[in-house]
Amino acid sequence: MNQQNDHDISFMSQMEDVVPIAKVNKVAVANSHSETLSQRLKREALEKQIALDDNGLSIDSVTPLDPYAFLSYKKDGVQEGVFKNLRLGKYQIDSRLSLRGVKFDDARLSLFDTITDCHERGIRTLLVDHGMGLQSKPFAGFMKSYVHRWLSEIEAVIAYHTALKQHGGLASVYVLLKKHPNQKQINREVHQKRS
Repeated sequence: MNQQNDHDISFMSQMEDVVPIAKVNKVAVANSHSETLSQRLKREALEKQIALDDNGLSIDSVTPLDPYAFLSYKKDGVQEGVFKNLRLGKYQIDSRLSLRGVKFDDARLSLFDTITDCHERGIRTLLVDHGMGLQSKPFAGFMKSYVHRWLSEIEAVIAYHTALKQHGGLASVYVLLKKHPNQKQINREVHQKRS
């Protein structure tokens, strides 16, 4: 037992220089603000998916249209004379969008963003080049079929019609947008000044 006490005393004498560690209630985490390539790609894919889901354009299966079909649509309230002028290409084309060779998800996003942007800027008429899709997969007229559906789903679109030959014919469509509320106010002010 004597040997045990000597050992304890020796240990205690070594402990006199020991200072207790201060209590810290924080956990040190290695925080690197630079993301790896895989993290960046995952984030970009997620952002793209969120953007696609937010625009409300359907991705469900669509009834295939014949690549040679004419596209024609007008909402209730659009005057026949206005629709006739659209069909005849009499309105100035203020914006153009080509979806030829564009991937499905990118086309969906691009169409929605372009129309939203045009509407916000007061643009009334644009030309969308969707192509005929004679060789498209999974069926002929794939993009044309979806453009037909998507245009009817976008609130700002009040009418559209297949373009004249000089503007792309069966591979393109004229799109007429409703007036932006700001444009309506500007028009009221202009007409009040004339009176």
